[in-house]
Amino acid sequence: MLKINRENLRNSHETPWLILDLVMLGLLFINLAWLIFDALYATNFVYQQLGVHFPAVIDAYDPIHNNFLLVDLVFIGIFFTEFCFRWAVAIIRKEHLRWYFFPFLHWYDLVGLIPTGGTRLFRFLRILSILHRLHKYEIIDLNQTAIFRFFTFYYDVFVEELSDRIVVKVLSDAQKDISAGSPLLDDITNQVLAPRRPVITQWMAGIINHLGQSISNDEHGDVIREHVRKSVGKAVRGNAQVSSLNYLPIIGKTIENTLEQSVTDIVTSSLVNLLSDLDSERIDHFISVGMHDYTPTADALDEEVLNVVNECLELVKAHVSQQRWKSHLMEKESTVPSPGQVSKENDTL
Repeated sequence: MLKINRENLRNSHETPWLILDLVMLGLLFINLAWLIFDALYATNFVYQQLGVHFPAVIDAYDPIHNNFLLVDLVFIGIFFTEFCFRWAVAIIRKEHLRWYFFPFLHWYDLVGLIPTGGTRLFRFLRILSILHRLHKYEIIDLNQTAIFRFFTFYYDVFVEELSDRIVVKVLSDAQKDISAGSPLLDDITNQVLAPRRPVITQWMAGIINHLGQSISNDEHGDVIREHVRKSVGKAVRGNAQVSSLNYLPIIGKTIENTLEQSVTDIVTSSLVNLLSDLDSERIDHFISVGMHDYTPTADALDEEVLNVVNECLELVKAHVSQQRWKSHLMEKESTVPSPGQVSKENDTL
């Protein structure tokens, strides 16, 4: 049952329009009910049954049925007058960018005014438009109605099933295209990465400079400096000329340790300076010149990248194919207590 939010009604200052909408709703229901009755009256079955059981109804309604168009024109006149009134108010309030937008936006009202069997069905849309306007101002809440939740749920189910199948079909076609030898990597390189090379080189330069600063930092560079020290120490101790210093009495070991520490400092400083001095121009020059002649002979990397893309598409398809409306429905049903649980709770009380 729809409940009118009186507070929102007062705040929206739509009380006169609510009264007008309620009056028009009443007239619409009367008009539509009358149209349905007159259509049934025109059938032989209903006419014969009324003639057998209620002959007085036929005598009274025959003149109305024969001139029903005039009766419908009375309702059409009322609806058209109300339409023109709303149009004039919309012009005064400047609700639309142009004064003539109103009839195009409310075309169903005009079509419903045509007194033919097919166009009269558009008068049902007028009922929906009135309810939507009241819902927009939060005067009524259609979300709380069972019929609205019913149609919303199955509309979401329809849209989800349709969209999921379309997405899965598109991804499957993409996988087939990739498996058939599509030049995906070349397209990514030429159409995606190449136009953005300045941005990518700038980003790489920032990362490399930050890495150089981190190595020189006393707190964050300990791991790398320790790794450099161990590597240099291993290389120094493995060098035959340096190892021969151990044969010198007293000072041989000292010279070796000093040489190891000096080389470690030189290598670390050189690494820090190298990383800190690199800028986007040098990286771009390296990519343009140094990588220009790089032509890998094996296709293992390309194949691996394509496998990664294919697996990612499979994961996306699996995620999209999940029927979330089923899980939502099961979750909703699990929260509803069964009749046995209700009876047990009543017995406990």
